[in-house]
Formats: sequence, structure tokens, C-alpha cells
Amino acid sequence: MAKEKKHIITEYHLNRHQPDKPQVAIIDLKSHLIENYCQVNKPHIHSFYQIIWFKKGKGTHAIDFNKYEVFENAIFFVAKDQMHYFDENTDYEGILIHFNEVFLFQNENPTAFFLNSNLFNNLYQQPTCCIDQGGAQKLDEYIAQMKYELEDKDDFGKEQLLRNYLNNFLIQIQRKKCASERPEGQHAQLFDEKRLQLIKFINLITENYKKGLTVAAYASLLGISSRSLSDLTQHLLNKTPSQMIQERIIVEAQRLLLYSQLNINQIGYQMGFDDASYFVKYFKKHTGISPSEFRKSIA
Repeated sequence: MAKEKKHIITEYHLNRHQPDKPQVAIIDLKSHLIENYCQVNKPHIHSFYQIIWFKKGKGTHAIDFNKYEVFENAIFFVAKDQMHYFDENTDYEGILIHFNEVFLFQNENPTAFFLNSNLFNNLYQQPTCCIDQGGAQKLDEYIAQMKYELEDKDDFGKEQLLRNYLNNFLIQIQRKKCASERPEGQHAQLFDEKRLQLIKFINLITENYKKGLTVAAYASLLGISSRSLSDLTQHLLNKTPSQMIQERIIVEAQRLLLYSQLNINQIGYQMGFDDASYFVKYFKKHTGISPSEFRKSIA
């Protein structure tokens, strides 16, 4: 049966391989949900990044096999290649921002690096943030400026202004996020050493999770001891390094089981397992069901 599965997941693109066209888009949420009703409430992925700002409405939103509560002024961050879908409610009000990675994140800007890793690398944290009314007003100003620039054609510095407004939009959200997470009275340090080290570890997992590296190997790449790495992840995420590596492997395997036509053995080999039977045991150990059972459950 698995070999006969066809395109369970649809992938959407934003002017992919068309650098002469806008690499960012601002879309009215309610209109988008109504116009694309039959598509958006089914699991799908993007080759671009998506920010979903629910200004009004209540419900749920699913990202990578988990459902999260939607509430007023909730902002969701969906990275490229993440599976997600809306519920059947079309009575939301809000904004969608779509942008390609090359537009904002493929550069040497340390702020952009942090925002990408901290806001969109949400496998290990909640993919949402709540904005108060004061923060919402500031964000609306950036949205208005971006819309204005998108209406003009080929005006001088258009792309740079759009990039700056989007970057500032995300910085404002990150400030609110830091303020909500820090203990009362403590000053927020965006680039504190421990958080940056955690981000580096997360990025190393993303680059190497198919290679079967040990926790000691990751610690060595970071230039710290295994104990220090364990203390770091326990302190900031209440997880062990091993748990973080396992979670990355499992979610990628689940994605492949859901939206690829590869068989179980092929997925195991693609995930770096030399023995396909061990992949089956590994998957079942960490999810409670076998890969074939998981695939059937979402077919």
C-alpha cells in the first residue's frame, strides 16, 4: 500500500527560482483561508518561511504532528519544510507573511542568524508567541510599510527596505519573547553566551542528525564537555542532548513517512541507519508504534 501512496502532502512555493519577482508577500489571513479552503486545512509544506499572525479568532493550528491553541494576537512561526495545516475555521482575522530564505537569512548578519534559529527552529520550543496591544501596534506599522513598498514597482532600494522592515518586525517579536521568558527584574540579553551555544547545538543537530554522532562528538564540535552540554540543554530546555537528537530524527522520519513515497527500508537508509530493522525498532521505541503503523494512521 505504501508504494501506491500519491502526494499526501502538497508543497507550495513563493516565486521559486524567480529572483526578479518578490521574495516576500503580505496576505490577508481571512481571504486566504476562504479562497484556499480545500488546501489549507490539509497537511502541507512550504519551501518558504511563514509567519501567521492571528489577530482575532480561536481554534487550533497543527505544526509537525502537534496541535497548538490559537488565540487573539498569537503569532506562529513555520519554517520551510515543516508540515502544518489550519483547522476548518475561516473566521480568523490576521496577516500572513511569506518569505524565501534567501531574502532574509542567507547572509552573515548575526541578528538574522539568531532570529532564524530562535524563532523558526521550533522543534524544541513552542512555535508561537503572544503579542500585547502595544506590540501589535508596532508590528502593524511595519506591515503597513511593507505593503506600501510591495505596491510600488521597481522603486530605488525597495528590496532593502522590505528586508529591513521584516527584520525589524521579527526583532520586535523577539524582544517580546525574551521579556516573557526572563525572570522578573532580570535584564534580557538577546545574545547571551548560553543561548547562543544552544542555538549552535541545534544547528549542528540539523546538519548532522543523519550521521549518528554521539553526544560527546557534538560537544567536541562545540568545544565543550559532554557534561557542560547536558547542563546547558537541561537548564534551557529541560531536555537531554540525546532527547534533542532523537526528536530531530523522529520528526524527519515522520515527515518522510507522511509525504514521501519511499518505503520503510529506504527511509531508514536515508535517515542514516545501516540496518533498516534497527530503524523500525528505534522509531517504535520513541513513538510507541512502528513506521508502518504510523503511515497507516495518517493515510
